[in-house]
Amino acid sequence: VLQSSSSLKASYEDWLLTYGLSVSPFHLRWQTALFNRQFYSWGRWKPRFLYLWFSVGMVFGIVAMFGSVILLGKTLLQTLTQMLTEAPKAQNDRMLQVVVSAPSSGLCVRTVPGVNLPISQLTYFFSAILISGVIHEVGHGVAAIREQVRFNGFGIFIFIVYPGAFVDLFTTHLQLISPVQQLRIFCAGVWHNFVLGVASFMVLFLLPAILFPFYYTGVGALVTEVAEDSPANGPRGLFVGDLVTNLQDCPVYNVEDWNSCLGDISEKSQVGYCVSAATLQQLSFPARVYRRLDGTVECCSNNSLTDICFSYSNKLDSHLYACLPARKVIEASKVCRTNMDCHKDFVPSFCVTPSLENQTRLIRVKHPPHIDMLYVGHPMHLQYTVSLSSFVPRQNFLSIDLPVVIETFCKYLISLSGALAVINAVPCFALDGQWILNSFLEATLSSLIVEKQNRELVGFLILLAGSALLAANVALGLWMVTAR
Repeated sequence: VLQSSSSLKASYEDWLLTYGLSVSPFHLRWQTALFNRQFYSWGRWKPRFLYLWFSVGMVFGIVAMFGSVILLGKTLLQTLTQMLTEAPKAQNDRMLQVVVSAPSSGLCVRTVPGVNLPISQLTYFFSAILISGVIHEVGHGVAAIREQVRFNGFGIFIFIVYPGAFVDLFTTHLQLISPVQQLRIFCAGVWHNFVLGVASFMVLFLLPAILFPFYYTGVGALVTEVAEDSPANGPRGLFVGDLVTNLQDCPVYNVEDWNSCLGDISEKSQVGYCVSAATLQQLSFPARVYRRLDGTVECCSNNSLTDICFSYSNKLDSHLYACLPARKVIEASKVCRTNMDCHKDFVPSFCVTPSLENQTRLIRVKHPPHIDMLYVGHPMHLQYTVSLSSFVPRQNFLSIDLPVVIETFCKYLISLSGALAVINAVPCFALDGQWILNSFLEATLSSLIVEKQNRELVGFLILLAGSALLAANVALGLWMVTAR
């Protein structure tokens, strides 16, 4: 039995070695030489251009190294100040976090403690991480070949659930080249992540022009999804394919307008609607008036699904209430703030305002040719449970989801590739910043500090400080997120 087990283990190890696989607890790694020819082709393409390309990358990497220290120092001070403040505010804006735009509807998982990610967004998240890692390592590999360092192979790994990439370079060659050449190689990963982030931003910025032959913009916000538990879900609600053009009297030309209008509606007081005195007398009916727990007034039956309590004032009394059918009052009515807004053609009119609970709003949503949707609730609930797009297909067979997919993926690439660039530039043990710092000190201090041991001591102390700075930011950031 022991001999059989040993034979099986040897066969398994040989199989792993043959396919370049390495398996250990929480870590799966695959390395191959299949792409070596392609890497060498890239590394030998237009040598002068690559020299300039990676020289610019070297300058960027050095600036990024110093910039990351300043950023981490500033973030740490802000976090400590916030911790000492009795009433902390805007926590997420103060901490160094990866932030992406994602809908709040649907199930979520935690990718890191305190950071929730919708399950529908996991594909974007892990794909962006993998692509950012691959582009990062391609930068190192091509720069190494450009500097005549032997390239052994390329690989991909999965640590727990997070994917990444790596390149295997011949260490002896790497140690023999000059510090400036080393800098071009070590800075190439950070540089490529920055370029990927900029390229993604340009695609995101130019997307309306890129998709112009197939989609048009500036006409409204197209509904792409309505959550099942959304207040906007129902026979008089919103449906996939509807084009929202107005929220109250706020015009909506794109998703940004939708979010902006909802924000304004949430911050400002409830608007009213102009109703003539004759119509008011005709529609209103006697009702009992009572105060809610929050101090607001109700004058309709709790069982009514069509009537809403409205408040208004006349010359004699400033606190009058009437229970009115909401749709008849609002449709074809002008939006107002005071009775003065309703004076027209000498017809006596009043500005009637919905008497709702605090933070609750009555919102008229126009999505022609359908009848207006009347929404009663918190504006943010509407924002969180309805997904929209600024792109309207020119033909029915075109997908309404494609522009959203491109937009979302670009945002993830910008965020995660940028984060990878910033973190890797930190002069910290086991990050690119460690090798960038060592090569930078060798290139700049060799004439000032002759002894190599002394230069290494300076580098070690800086790396120790950088590692402590990064660890403090991560620890305090996670503590503040999880302590809420």
